[in-house]
Amino acid sequence: MGQISTVEYLGDLRTEAVHLESSDRIHTDAPKDNEGRGEAFSPTDLVATSLASCMITVMGIKARQHDIDMDGTRAEIVKEMGANPRRISAIRINIYFPNDYTDEEKKLLERTVHTCPVGKSLSDELEKDLRFIYPE
Repeated sequence: MGQISTVEYLGDLRTEAVHLESSDRIHTDAPKDNEGRGEAFSPTDLVATSLASCMITVMGIKARQHDIDMDGTRAEIVKEMGANPRRISAIRINIYFPNDYTDEEKKLLERTVHTCPVGKSLSDELEKDLRFIYPE
């Protein structure tokens, strides 16, 4: 696979990433607790957010294959930072489904989350707390 993106330093601890195929752009800013202004995603925010996005995407693929409606599924992400070295120590994700599903469909979707390439690329030392929330 070839080049996928470029990242340019804009100064003042900000970057702009460009996805080459679509020209979509993402801006980052250092977080307030690390000399930035916190006015955009930090690089570590993108890691945590990418994990949730990947999980929902692989579930979406599986849902489409099994004719399960997942439209409107959303995630809330919490990222915890550790020190010495400064790194992401935990990612907590709550996935909210707009529909209730059969027990078999829930098992299928919940198992599929663990096939996410982003999750498989992260260190086993990283704490990942995942919750699935269905309507009552």
